[in-house]
Amino acid sequence: MELKQVIEILNGNVLTPSANLGRQVKGGVGADLMSDVLSSTQPEAVLLTGLCNPQVVRTAVMADITAIVLVRGKHPPAETLQLAESEGVPIISTRYGMFEACGRLFQAGLPCLERPVNGE
Repeated sequence: MELKQVIEILNGNVLTPSANLGRQVKGGVGADLMSDVLSSTQPEAVLLTGLCNPQVVRTAVMADITAIVLVRGKHPPAETLQLAESEGVPIISTRYGMFEACGRLFQAGLPCLERPVNGE
């Protein structure tokens, strides 16, 4: 799925002007604990989160996240947006909560890219 489709499904607002909306997203994951993102997210996922600090961008870079979607209409501080722009990580905001945003993407055919815990 292309990132622009994710934006359409979530009625998203792109917060990083230089974002490449044609990038492919292989799946998605929803998390607020960045340690969970680092330990259980497969590459090229879209990350849905309520966190707005610069650490979410640093984590996205380390975990090879394609884009960050901020749920509940959150808007990050300028420092987060500047870091995202410099790292080439698109940030999108949606008014939907975490549960509904994940559900909408899953229903549209975007698979989960969360690794099973303990090899299950």
